[in-house]
Amino acid sequence: MENLNQFLPMFMIIAVAYFFMIRPQIKKQKQEKAFASSLSKGDKVVTKSGMYGKIVELNDADNSCVIETMAGKIKFDRSAISMDMSKKQSKS
Repeated sequence: MENLNQFLPMFMIIAVAYFFMIRPQIKKQKQEKAFASSLSKGDKVVTKSGMYGKIVELNDADNSCVIETMAGKIKFDRSAISMDMSKKQSKS
C-alpha cells in the first residue's frame, strides 16, 4: 500500500499532462488534417505566412496546392494554408 501512495503523485502528474498538453495537441492535429483534406478548387485562402489567394489546383500525390495571387501562381504545401476565407466571408 505504501508503494502505491509513493507513486500516486507521479501518476497524477502524468494524467494531468496528458489531458492538458498531449490530448489537445492530438485533437488540433486531427482538425488541421481534416481542414487540409477539405480544401477545394476556387477556395479563397490565407497561408500561414499571410499570402492571400485562390486555389487553382490541388495535387494529392505530394499533398500540395497551387494558389493564384495578384503576383502570379505559387505552389504551397497544404499544411501551409492557415484558413479558408471563402467560408469565413460567407458566414458574415
